[in-house]
Amino acid sequence: LFDNNNFEGEIPSTLGLVNTLEIVRLDRNSLSSTIPSNISNLKILFELHLSNNKLEGPVPDLSGMTRLQYVDLSNNSFDPSEAPGWFKTLPRLRELVMENCGLTGQLPSGLLDLPALETLRLKNNEFNGTLKVDNSANGHLQVIDLENNKITWATQPNNISLLLLGNPVCDIEAGLSSSKLCHSMSTLPGSYTTNMEDCADRACSGDLKPNPRTCQCQVPYQGELIFISPSFSDLSNASRFKELENSLMMQVLLDSVFICCLSFDNNNYLNMEVQFYPSDHEYFERMEIVRIGSTLGNQIYKAPNEFGPYYFIGNSYPFTDAPESRSKRLNKPEITGISVGSLILGFAILGLGFYALRQKKKAAKAIELSNRFAWNPHGKNSGTIPTLKGARWFSLSELKNATNNFSEDNVIGSGGCGKVYKGELSNGGGTVAIKRFQLQGFSQDGVEIKNEIEVLSRVHHKNLVGLMGFCLEKSEQMLVYEYVSNGTLRENLCGRGDIYLNWKTRVRIAVEAAMGVAYLHNHANPPIIHRDIKSTNILLDENLNAKVADFGLSKFVAEGGKEQGGKGHVSTKVKGTLGYLDPEYYMTNHLTDKSDVYSFGVVMLELITARLPIEDGKYIVREVRRALHSGGFDALRKQLLDPLLSDSDSDVGLTGFENFVNLALSCVEEMTTHRPAMSEVVKELECIAEQRPINNSATVEIKESSYHSSIDREVSSEYALFHYSGPYVVPTTVEPH
Repeated sequence: LFDNNNFEGEIPSTLGLVNTLEIVRLDRNSLSSTIPSNISNLKILFELHLSNNKLEGPVPDLSGMTRLQYVDLSNNSFDPSEAPGWFKTLPRLRELVMENCGLTGQLPSGLLDLPALETLRLKNNEFNGTLKVDNSANGHLQVIDLENNKITWATQPNNISLLLLGNPVCDIEAGLSSSKLCHSMSTLPGSYTTNMEDCADRACSGDLKPNPRTCQCQVPYQGELIFISPSFSDLSNASRFKELENSLMMQVLLDSVFICCLSFDNNNYLNMEVQFYPSDHEYFERMEIVRIGSTLGNQIYKAPNEFGPYYFIGNSYPFTDAPESRSKRLNKPEITGISVGSLILGFAILGLGFYALRQKKKAAKAIELSNRFAWNPHGKNSGTIPTLKGARWFSLSELKNATNNFSEDNVIGSGGCGKVYKGELSNGGGTVAIKRFQLQGFSQDGVEIKNEIEVLSRVHHKNLVGLMGFCLEKSEQMLVYEYVSNGTLRENLCGRGDIYLNWKTRVRIAVEAAMGVAYLHNHANPPIIHRDIKSTNILLDENLNAKVADFGLSKFVAEGGKEQGGKGHVSTKVKGTLGYLDPEYYMTNHLTDKSDVYSFGVVMLELITARLPIEDGKYIVREVRRALHSGGFDALRKQLLDPLLSDSDSDVGLTGFENFVNLALSCVEEMTTHRPAMSEVVKELECIAEQRPINNSATVEIKESSYHSSIDREVSSEYALFHYSGPYVVPTTVEPH
């Protein structure tokens, strides 16, 4: 992100060698000469911003950059030319902005048929001829801005804002001068504001404002959110900004948020005013303001992807406990209070002696707490680690050597808990993946790392990632896993490598991931609920076999259906990932294995569409249901099917597609009782993969071969299973579920 930096000279050709780039912003500089031809090597680039420079030569060839979603090349000095061929070959393109680029000829007919296109801005060019816009172009198209071109005739679409002011078609003689086609951009619907219709009659005084959810008069915490690289320019899309509101409420942990006054500044940064409302009281407490400011100021809050990076500027808050000036003389109660305070102070001074005697003990305790996770086979167990027998312990120096002292070049992933490094063990120990936890984003008592050790040491299945060992030394906490070479399912769906997942492979991945989760539910003892099933927690090995990973949020379920550490299935805090959360679990805190089923259903929809669960303010579950309701499976294929599948797999190639979709939707039913068990999901997916008819009425029994025969490796006596240290009695026989 190097926009608006007064850069001069050429764009270096080495830019095209950085093939891991996802966003390039070089707009509003003084860059000149031609755009390097090897820019097309950036195969996983999502956004390209090169507007408002002095670039010359031919319009760059962006063919093959199939992941592009946003392109802006406006206001440069390119050679006059017709529209480039790549205009109609970018299946994921959502917004194309090429204003004042010297483009001529007719608008390519295939451009308006791009499946994801929402906004097209091509004003101040030389496009001519006629323009026919089909109302059902792609179902997403909202704005076509062709002001100041040479269009002579155009149809008037119903649901698309077509702007033709300054074209011959808008001349008085053409008879369309009063048409909405010939209005300027300023006549389009205004920018989004949180709906306050229910509170229209509510008047509040002073700093009080009506809460948009309850209409109660409260004092909100106000500030400004500035997004520096949004991938859209339409500010009237209600679903997009409602999704932003929902993400703010869920991640900042508030019940009500108000957004207004959206605008782009001279830097093309998106500015908006935001108000956060207290849950119950009229005012926020001081610590709540500190928490909100910290969450936004330290980038803990993650906005939907299309909004990009941001920063937050908070206003001062009128606390009710501010000291008031008082000039009157002390009254009798105040004198009494001072006297009592003096007496207490005297006792406090006497206590100073005892305080001094305790300092040595406190210092020793502080040292112990600062190293509370330390453990090694030769030292004292801290007491917070599970009871282990025969576990593979790695020293800190051993893992430093394996990762070149935790070099950034070895980083293969990162998340809220820390980074994952690729490591090469000495003496032929092989390749491993090392998760290094960051304590500032971690629970103080190490629950997550203890959970992962507890879970992975007790379950062994070819579709669950294998734990090789751990390191808990000094202030470090690390887990060592088998290395899974082809990354996450999400990365492969996004095309971040050279791997193409065809339909048959995607179905097989679903089968294998489902088998891993079903093993946790049905064959682990006690049963285990994963709680964070998502595409980034499904890894693919060198043969594209699926392995479920990341058990930091997993829950053991005791006999009788009780969770570890809780009563029944009720959790004190909902955990999981936005977009995958079971709505019934979120609303009631009632966790069951059907919560994993819901999350897995979302992953199945990702396999179909390659879209994120929440993308452009749209929820994948709702969008799939809407498409099916509007036009059945044909509409679903046209509107949401991954373009890479639609381009390369014929209808014959998508064997079992409809059954796969129906199964996914049954997994994401609102009520848990309407969802299948994970064992049933495995059975039906196996039928789809083997092209056998699905028996919807039969009670599904899991084959022993589906689990026990698929265990990766025998566990040698040297690396025997960890002994379970939880509070439940583990029965010697496994009762059928």
